[in-house]
Amino acid sequence: MAKKRKSNTRGKSRRDITRRRPWGKRLARLIFLSPLRYFLLLAIIAALLFWQWQAVTSWVSLVVTTLVEAVASAVISTLRLFGWGLLFIIAGIAALAWGLRRQKLSFIHHWNRWLGGIAFLLVIWGILAFITPGKGIFGSYSLGGKFGRNIIGYTDTEGILRLLGLFITGIVLLAPKASWRRVRNATLWLIKQFKQPGYKPLPRPKAPPPPKPVIPEPPAAELDEKKVMPIITAAATPGELKQVAQEVWQKYGESPDLVTIDGWKLPPLDILDLSPEIQFSQADNARRAGLLEEALASYGVEAKVVQINVGPTVTQFGVEPGWDRKTKEVREKDKDGNVNVRLQEVSKTRVKVERISSLANDLALALATPTIRIEAPVPGKSVVGVEMPNTILNLVSLRGVIETSAFQKMLAKSKIALALGKGAGGEATAGDLAKMPHLLIAGATGSGKTVCLNAIVCCLLLYNTPYDVHFIMIDPKRVELTMFNSIPHLASPVIVDADKALDALRWLSQEMNKRYQTLASAGVRNIEGYNKNRQGSEKMPFLVLIIDELADLMLTSSNEVEQILCRLAQLSRAVGIHLVVATQRPSVDVITGLIKANFPTRISFAVTSQIDSRTILDSGGAEKLLGSGDMLYMPTEASKPKRLQGCYLSDAEVERLVYFWGNQKKEESPSLKIEEPVTASAVRRTGSPEDSLIETARQLAQEHKNISTSYLQRKLRIGYPRAARLMEQLEEEREKEEEKQ
Repeated sequence: MAKKRKSNTRGKSRRDITRRRPWGKRLARLIFLSPLRYFLLLAIIAALLFWQWQAVTSWVSLVVTTLVEAVASAVISTLRLFGWGLLFIIAGIAALAWGLRRQKLSFIHHWNRWLGGIAFLLVIWGILAFITPGKGIFGSYSLGGKFGRNIIGYTDTEGILRLLGLFITGIVLLAPKASWRRVRNATLWLIKQFKQPGYKPLPRPKAPPPPKPVIPEPPAAELDEKKVMPIITAAATPGELKQVAQEVWQKYGESPDLVTIDGWKLPPLDILDLSPEIQFSQADNARRAGLLEEALASYGVEAKVVQINVGPTVTQFGVEPGWDRKTKEVREKDKDGNVNVRLQEVSKTRVKVERISSLANDLALALATPTIRIEAPVPGKSVVGVEMPNTILNLVSLRGVIETSAFQKMLAKSKIALALGKGAGGEATAGDLAKMPHLLIAGATGSGKTVCLNAIVCCLLLYNTPYDVHFIMIDPKRVELTMFNSIPHLASPVIVDADKALDALRWLSQEMNKRYQTLASAGVRNIEGYNKNRQGSEKMPFLVLIIDELADLMLTSSNEVEQILCRLAQLSRAVGIHLVVATQRPSVDVITGLIKANFPTRISFAVTSQIDSRTILDSGGAEKLLGSGDMLYMPTEASKPKRLQGCYLSDAEVERLVYFWGNQKKEESPSLKIEEPVTASAVRRTGSPEDSLIETARQLAQEHKNISTSYLQRKLRIGYPRAARLMEQLEEEREKEEEKQ
């Protein structure tokens, strides 16, 4: 192989190497450089345009004119064809594109709504076809175009009939059930008109009978002579009140079947009304259960309704959670060689309760109900309770709950049993005030608090004489509890003044101390042991304090009211003092932490927010109640509240019961009576003991003429509040000594 010739350019510069290249190569290299090449190309194009400028401009103008005329002709033809309906087409295409992009189209489920909307659009398009402006693009055409003209036809009468038919079709497609109901009602009305034998003149209105000032006509539900109850009017005079009371006493008080205890006659149960119960169809409940299962399945939750509990206002559906199943595809070949795909279950797990409870709002939307409450799980059952409101609300009467076996069993154990209402499954619920031992009630205005208080008082009046139960009622509203002023069970007339209410609380605190001293001297532990072998006036009666509005008292003196209520709630159960407190403002400044801790039994009616629900119940749910007696009952032994429909008690029933006891009112006053108000200073003297360091503080005050709070704090090694109290007591003693001198 020949050896490569070595380059002889070592040591020479680039300039010397370039000079040795031919001049042709150097010129070509210069021409084909990028900047120079583009410049030469532009120069050639400019020269050609300058040479043929006239021909180029004429060709461009011809092309532009032709395109403009073609576009204008197409636009005018389209407008004359569709008219203003072209906007409908553009809007429909835009809506279709948006739906496809968002994947929110549901042609299959809502096909009738789509067709109904199209029918209404055709009606509007046909109306535009009747309008012909007479100039412009639509000079000889209508605003609806040729398409709109084809919708209405060739004559106006035909067009009106077509549009009317399209309008009716659209209504039927959008609301098929309502349309069918209207058509059926109209058909039945026509059939009824044809079946009438002839024309019947309208009867002349009769003159109304003269009104009765004392006893109005009884309602339709009480037309039976044996059940007619006299009811007074608002404008009745004292003489008329006495007459009505005598009639009530003649009806019920003179019966030989009445139970007499310690000289007092107990009112019969017939004095209360018994409301009829509405029976719900099983088919309707089965349909709602099927809708509930379909709604849960649409959210990917497998569940089955296994029980249905029908209540007075809500129906509880017991839902049993299903399974979350995981599957895989298995491909198999048959004898012919075809591939078959089947799904094989790999594993399954129970549906979590949280998945059902988190769908409350979604289920309410799917089932078209105002609210749904989910109890997950139902206590004592392996189901999740879904509570839906009934279409027709059933009234729960106090008599209907008292006659149940649940209340009668409670009454056999305790004389102060309370009928509270019926649960979501229709079961009656009763409570023992001795075990509660205090009750806190909260709810918004008009939710049923006052009716609940009236039911509690009347339930105690039915089975207890004035020797058994005494009431202290505080009613700042002045109109709710004043109807009980004439019963002999009151230890004092109904208190409506805030200052007197505070005096009553102080008196009740002192009464509790006296009762403890009485029990200690008798050697018994509680009021049941004290009353075991005593009759009549020798008994120690139960004292029930009822406060209709706690917020008003808290505004008067919050610190003292809170202190007295907490002390009573902590110590008064053994001596037979029980508190029933209601408020319509369940906020932390009214229901403080101390009050809330000492009232373990609570009832919450409908409230306005979840914060109020948590304040009264420590959990949400009261904001979803329906009102009108719908409540959540939280007993002492329960871990979660129970939904009840409270007992309803009409004003007429309360008046009959008050008149019954008012006719038995004896001359002697009750054994307990609030006569002299107790001052705050007396409560402090009797309630707070003397400080153990007061003697040491007195010695320091004698040794040193001028002492201060900080000096006592340093010398006695105590905190500032205690030193300040000692200093105030020393100053009071010094002032008393100066006054004596």
